[in-house]
Amino acid sequence: MDRLTSMAAFVKVVDLGSFAAAAAALDLSAPMIGKHVQFLEHRLGARLLNRTTRRQSLTDLGRAYYDRCRMILAEAEAADALAVDHQSEPRGRLRVAMPVHFGRHCVLPVLMDFARQYPSLELDLAFGDRFVDLADDGYDLAIRTGELESRAGVIARRVARQPMVVCASPAYLETHGRPNAAEELASHRAVIYRRSGPVPPWLFPRDGLPPLEVTPLNRIRLDDLDAIADAAVMGMGLAWVPYWLVRERIEAGVLVGLLPDQPPFLYDCHALWLQTPYLPLKVRLAVDALAAALPRLMRERA
Repeated sequence: MDRLTSMAAFVKVVDLGSFAAAAAALDLSAPMIGKHVQFLEHRLGARLLNRTTRRQSLTDLGRAYYDRCRMILAEAEAADALAVDHQSEPRGRLRVAMPVHFGRHCVLPVLMDFARQYPSLELDLAFGDRFVDLADDGYDLAIRTGELESRAGVIARRVARQPMVVCASPAYLETHGRPNAAEELASHRAVIYRRSGPVPPWLFPRDGLPPLEVTPLNRIRLDDLDAIADAAVMGMGLAWVPYWLVRERIEAGVLVGLLPDQPPFLYDCHALWLQTPYLPLKVRLAVDALAAALPRLMRERA
Protein backbone atom coordinates (compact mmCIF):
# COMPACT_ATOMS: atom_id res chain seq x y z
CA MET A 1 0.00 0.00 0.00
CA ASP A 2 1.04 3.60 -0.54
CA ARG A 3 2.17 5.00 2.79
CA LEU A 4 0.94 8.57 2.13
CA THR A 5 -2.50 7.27 1.19
CA SER A 6 -2.61 5.22 4.37
CA MET A 7 -1.52 8.23 6.42
CA ALA A 8 -4.29 10.31 4.82
CA ALA A 9 -6.83 7.60 5.68
CA PHE A 10 -5.60 7.44 9.29
CA VAL A 11 -5.72 11.23 9.71
CA LYS A 12 -9.25 11.34 8.28
CA VAL A 13 -10.38 8.62 10.70
CA VAL A 14 -9.07 10.65 13.64
CA ASP A 15 -10.49 13.94 12.33
CA LEU A 16 -13.97 12.56 11.66
CA GLY A 17 -14.14 10.07 14.50
CA SER A 18 -15.04 6.89 12.62
CA PHE A 19 -14.01 4.58 9.80
CA ALA A 20 -17.39 5.05 8.11
CA ALA A 21 -17.13 8.84 8.06
CA ALA A 22 -13.55 8.68 6.76
CA ALA A 23 -14.64 6.23 4.06
CA ALA A 24 -17.42 8.56 2.91
CA ALA A 25 -15.09 11.57 2.87
CA LEU A 26 -12.39 9.74 0.88
CA ASP A 27 -14.84 7.84 -1.36
CA LEU A 28 -13.51 4.49 -0.15
CA SER A 29 -15.12 1.54 1.60
CA ALA A 30 -14.91 1.24 5.38
CA PRO A 31 -13.00 -2.09 5.10
CA MET A 32 -10.44 -0.38 2.87
CA ILE A 33 -9.97 2.37 5.46
CA GLY A 34 -9.41 -0.36 8.02
CA LYS A 35 -6.77 -1.98 5.82
CA HIS A 36 -4.90 1.32 5.52
CA VAL A 37 -4.82 1.72 9.31
CA GLN A 38 -3.79 -1.89 9.78
CA PHE A 39 -1.01 -1.42 7.21
CA LEU A 40 0.42 1.45 9.26
CA GLU A 41 0.09 -0.46 12.54
CA HIS A 42 1.81 -3.51 11.03
CA ARG A 43 4.59 -1.32 9.67
CA LEU A 44 5.09 0.37 13.05
CA GLY A 45 4.62 -2.79 15.08
CA ALA A 46 2.18 -1.06 17.44
CA ARG A 47 -1.45 -0.02 17.69
CA LEU A 48 -2.48 3.50 16.69
CA LEU A 49 -6.13 3.23 17.70
CA ASN A 50 -7.96 1.51 20.52
CA ARG A 51 -11.18 0.29 18.93
CA THR A 52 -14.37 -1.07 20.46
CA THR A 53 -17.80 -1.61 18.93
CA ARG A 54 -18.92 1.80 20.20
CA ARG A 55 -15.93 4.10 20.14
CA GLN A 56 -12.30 4.54 19.22
CA SER A 57 -9.47 6.48 20.82
CA LEU A 58 -5.86 7.21 20.01
CA THR A 59 -3.06 5.39 21.76
CA ASP A 60 -0.15 7.50 22.99
CA LEU A 61 1.81 6.49 19.90
CA GLY A 62 -1.24 7.14 17.74
CA ARG A 63 -1.55 10.72 19.02
CA ALA A 64 2.10 11.50 18.28
CA TYR A 65 1.93 9.70 14.93
CA TYR A 66 -1.23 11.63 13.99
CA ASP A 67 0.52 14.98 14.56
CA ARG A 68 3.48 13.91 12.40
CA CYS A 69 1.20 12.57 9.67
CA ARG A 70 -0.61 15.90 9.44
CA MET A 71 2.70 17.70 9.01
CA ILE A 72 3.88 15.21 6.37
CA LEU A 73 0.62 15.44 4.41
CA ALA A 74 0.73 19.24 4.51
CA GLU A 75 4.28 19.21 3.17
CA ALA A 76 3.29 16.74 0.45
CA GLU A 77 0.39 18.96 -0.57
CA ALA A 78 2.70 21.97 -0.66
CA ALA A 79 5.11 20.02 -2.87
CA ASP A 80 2.28 19.13 -5.24
CA ALA A 81 1.21 22.78 -5.27
CA LEU A 82 4.65 23.71 -6.55
CA ALA A 83 4.04 21.64 -9.65
CA VAL A 84 0.63 23.23 -10.11
CA ASP A 85 2.15 26.70 -9.81
CA HIS A 86 4.62 25.91 -12.55
CA GLN A 87 1.62 25.45 -14.82
CA SER A 88 0.62 29.06 -13.98
CA GLU A 89 -3.03 28.16 -13.50
CA PRO A 90 -4.88 27.17 -10.33
CA ARG A 91 -6.29 23.66 -10.41
CA GLY A 92 -8.11 21.27 -8.14
CA ARG A 93 -10.62 21.98 -5.40
CA LEU A 94 -10.78 25.25 -3.47
CA ARG A 95 -12.87 25.01 -0.30
CA VAL A 96 -14.09 28.35 1.06
CA ALA A 97 -16.28 29.07 4.10
CA MET A 98 -18.06 32.41 4.37
CA PRO A 99 -20.90 34.22 6.20
CA VAL A 100 -24.33 33.60 4.70
CA HIS A 101 -25.37 37.08 3.55
CA PHE A 102 -22.02 38.70 2.82
CA GLY A 103 -20.95 35.49 1.13
CA ARG A 104 -23.99 35.18 -1.10
CA HIS A 105 -24.30 38.85 -2.04
CA CYS A 106 -20.64 39.90 -2.26
CA VAL A 107 -18.14 37.03 -2.18
CA LEU A 108 -20.03 34.63 -4.44
CA PRO A 109 -20.06 36.92 -7.54
CA VAL A 110 -16.30 37.44 -7.22
CA LEU A 111 -15.57 33.74 -6.90
CA MET A 112 -17.88 32.93 -9.82
CA ASP A 113 -15.85 35.30 -12.00
CA PHE A 114 -12.70 33.66 -10.62
CA ALA A 115 -14.03 30.21 -11.59
CA ARG A 116 -14.86 31.42 -15.11
CA GLN A 117 -11.30 32.70 -15.47
CA TYR A 118 -9.79 29.35 -14.39
CA PRO A 119 -11.84 26.43 -15.79
CA SER A 120 -9.56 23.81 -14.20
CA LEU A 121 -10.53 25.03 -10.72
CA GLU A 122 -13.28 23.42 -8.64
CA LEU A 123 -15.13 25.50 -6.03
CA ASP A 124 -16.59 24.00 -2.87
CA LEU A 125 -18.33 26.85 -1.03
CA ALA A 126 -19.97 26.71 2.41
CA PHE A 127 -22.29 29.44 3.72
CA GLY A 128 -22.63 29.72 7.48
CA ASP A 129 -22.06 32.21 10.27
CA ARG A 130 -20.11 29.96 12.65
CA PHE A 131 -16.32 30.32 12.79
CA VAL A 132 -14.90 27.26 11.07
CA ASP A 133 -11.63 25.61 12.04
CA LEU A 134 -9.60 25.71 8.85
CA ALA A 135 -7.51 22.66 9.73
CA ASP A 136 -10.11 20.43 11.35
CA ASP A 137 -12.89 21.30 8.88
CA GLY A 138 -10.63 21.06 5.84
CA TYR A 139 -11.09 24.54 4.34
CA ASP A 140 -8.49 26.31 2.24
CA LEU A 141 -9.92 29.76 2.95
CA ALA A 142 -12.42 31.42 5.27
CA ILE A 143 -14.06 34.83 4.90
CA ARG A 144 -15.05 36.58 8.12
CA THR A 145 -16.51 39.99 8.95
CA GLY A 146 -16.07 42.06 12.10
CA GLU A 147 -13.40 41.69 14.75
CA LEU A 148 -11.11 38.66 14.64
CA GLU A 149 -9.73 36.64 17.49
CA SER A 150 -6.01 35.98 17.37
CA ARG A 151 -5.47 32.38 16.29
CA ALA A 152 -2.09 30.68 16.15
CA GLY A 153 -1.11 29.43 12.74
CA VAL A 154 -3.77 31.45 10.88
CA ILE A 155 -2.97 34.31 8.48
CA ALA A 156 -5.53 37.10 7.96
CA ARG A 157 -5.68 39.70 5.21
CA ARG A 158 -8.26 42.47 5.10
CA VAL A 159 -10.03 42.35 1.75
CA ALA A 160 -12.86 44.88 2.26
CA ARG A 161 -14.51 47.31 4.64
CA GLN A 162 -18.31 47.36 4.82
CA PRO A 163 -19.94 50.76 5.43
CA MET A 164 -22.98 50.60 7.72
CA VAL A 165 -26.10 52.71 7.19
CA VAL A 166 -29.09 53.64 9.33
CA CYS A 167 -32.32 53.38 7.37
CA ALA A 168 -36.07 53.29 7.86
CA SER A 169 -39.26 53.08 5.83
CA PRO A 170 -41.08 56.26 4.74
CA ALA A 171 -44.07 55.14 6.83
CA TYR A 172 -41.95 54.88 9.98
CA LEU A 173 -40.45 58.34 9.42
CA GLU A 174 -43.85 59.86 8.79
CA THR A 175 -45.12 58.50 12.11
CA HIS A 176 -42.03 58.88 14.33
CA GLY A 177 -40.03 61.65 12.66
CA ARG A 178 -36.57 61.64 11.13
CA PRO A 179 -33.49 61.55 13.41
CA ASN A 180 -30.91 64.18 12.45
CA ALA A 181 -27.99 63.03 14.64
CA ALA A 182 -26.69 59.71 15.92
CA GLU A 183 -27.45 60.75 19.51
CA GLU A 184 -31.17 60.96 18.64
CA LEU A 185 -31.34 57.29 17.68
CA ALA A 186 -31.56 56.14 21.30
CA SER A 187 -35.18 57.39 21.50
CA HIS A 188 -36.27 55.61 18.33
CA ARG A 189 -37.57 52.10 17.84
CA ALA A 190 -35.23 49.77 16.01
CA VAL A 191 -34.92 46.26 14.62
CA ILE A 192 -31.68 44.95 16.12
CA TYR A 193 -29.27 42.26 14.98
CA ARG A 194 -28.59 39.88 17.85
CA ARG A 195 -27.29 36.33 17.75
CA SER A 196 -26.48 35.70 21.42
CA GLY A 197 -25.42 37.60 24.51
CA PRO A 198 -26.22 41.27 25.18
CA VAL A 199 -27.70 43.52 22.50
CA PRO A 200 -24.78 45.00 20.52
CA PRO A 201 -24.72 48.81 20.22
CA TRP A 202 -24.70 50.72 16.97
CA LEU A 203 -21.35 52.38 16.34
CA PHE A 204 -20.57 55.79 14.84
CA PRO A 205 -17.02 57.09 14.25
CA ARG A 206 -15.80 60.24 16.00
CA ASP A 207 -12.59 62.14 15.23
CA GLY A 208 -9.89 61.27 17.75
CA LEU A 209 -12.33 59.42 20.00
CA PRO A 210 -13.69 55.88 20.32
CA PRO A 211 -16.85 55.26 18.29
CA LEU A 212 -20.09 56.60 19.73
CA GLU A 213 -22.21 53.68 20.98
CA VAL A 214 -25.99 53.97 20.65
CA THR A 215 -28.56 51.36 21.61
CA PRO A 216 -32.04 52.27 20.32
CA LEU A 217 -35.26 50.92 21.79
CA ASN A 218 -35.39 47.34 20.58
CA ARG A 219 -38.53 45.30 20.91
CA ILE A 220 -37.61 43.22 17.85
CA ARG A 221 -34.28 41.37 17.71
CA LEU A 222 -33.37 39.11 14.79
CA ASP A 223 -30.29 37.11 13.83
CA ASP A 224 -30.80 37.43 10.05
CA LEU A 225 -29.77 40.57 8.15
CA ASP A 226 -32.27 40.13 5.32
CA ALA A 227 -35.05 39.69 7.85
CA ILE A 228 -33.97 42.92 9.58
CA ALA A 229 -34.13 44.81 6.27
CA ASP A 230 -37.57 43.31 5.54
CA ALA A 231 -38.83 44.29 9.00
CA ALA A 232 -37.57 47.84 8.44
CA VAL A 233 -39.46 47.98 5.12
CA MET A 234 -42.59 46.96 7.07
CA GLY A 235 -42.15 50.04 9.27
CA MET A 236 -41.17 48.16 12.43
CA GLY A 237 -38.27 50.48 13.23
CA LEU A 238 -34.88 51.77 12.20
CA ALA A 239 -32.22 49.36 10.96
CA TRP A 240 -28.40 49.59 11.04
CA VAL A 241 -27.11 47.29 8.33
CA PRO A 242 -24.41 47.08 5.63
CA TYR A 243 -25.26 49.41 2.77
CA TRP A 244 -24.79 46.71 0.12
CA LEU A 245 -27.66 44.80 1.71
CA VAL A 246 -30.23 47.62 1.39
CA ARG A 247 -28.92 49.57 -1.61
CA GLU A 248 -31.64 48.31 -3.94
CA ARG A 249 -34.35 48.89 -1.33
CA ILE A 250 -33.15 52.48 -0.88
CA GLU A 251 -33.02 53.03 -4.64
CA ALA A 252 -36.57 51.64 -4.91
CA GLY A 253 -37.76 54.06 -2.21
CA VAL A 254 -39.03 51.43 0.24
CA LEU A 255 -36.23 52.42 2.65
CA VAL A 256 -34.65 55.81 3.27
CA GLY A 257 -30.99 56.25 4.21
CA LEU A 258 -30.55 58.49 7.26
CA LEU A 259 -27.80 60.66 8.76
CA PRO A 260 -26.10 61.53 5.44
CA ASP A 261 -23.52 63.74 7.18
CA GLN A 262 -22.52 61.04 9.67
CA PRO A 263 -19.44 59.05 8.54
CA PRO A 264 -20.37 55.36 8.43
CA PHE A 265 -18.83 52.79 10.69
CA LEU A 266 -16.72 50.37 8.64
CA TYR A 267 -16.84 46.66 9.42
CA ASP A 268 -13.69 44.88 8.28
CA CYS A 269 -13.84 41.77 6.16
CA HIS A 270 -10.88 39.37 6.21
CA ALA A 271 -9.70 36.36 4.29
CA LEU A 272 -8.07 33.73 6.52
CA TRP A 273 -5.90 30.77 5.66
CA LEU A 274 -3.52 28.42 7.45
CA GLN A 275 0.11 29.45 7.76
CA THR A 276 2.06 27.02 5.60
CA PRO A 277 5.59 26.91 4.17
CA TYR A 278 4.10 27.34 0.72
CA LEU A 279 0.77 29.02 -0.07
CA PRO A 280 -1.02 27.20 -2.91
CA LEU A 281 -1.56 29.25 -6.05
CA LYS A 282 -5.33 28.73 -5.95
CA VAL A 283 -5.52 30.31 -2.48
CA ARG A 284 -3.22 33.21 -3.27
CA LEU A 285 -5.03 34.13 -6.48
CA ALA A 286 -8.46 33.80 -4.85
CA VAL A 287 -7.44 36.17 -2.05
CA ASP A 288 -5.99 38.61 -4.59
CA ALA A 289 -9.25 38.50 -6.58
CA LEU A 290 -11.33 39.22 -3.47
CA ALA A 291 -9.02 42.06 -2.37
CA ALA A 292 -9.27 43.63 -5.83
CA ALA A 293 -13.03 43.31 -6.36
CA LEU A 294 -14.70 43.61 -2.94
CA PRO A 295 -13.59 47.20 -2.12
CA ARG A 296 -15.01 48.31 -5.46
CA LEU A 297 -18.30 46.60 -4.65
CA MET A 298 -18.36 48.34 -1.27
CA ARG A 299 -17.76 51.75 -2.89
CA GLU A 300 -20.40 51.17 -5.53
CA ARG A 301 -22.86 50.24 -2.82
CA ALA A 302 -22.04 52.98 -0.34
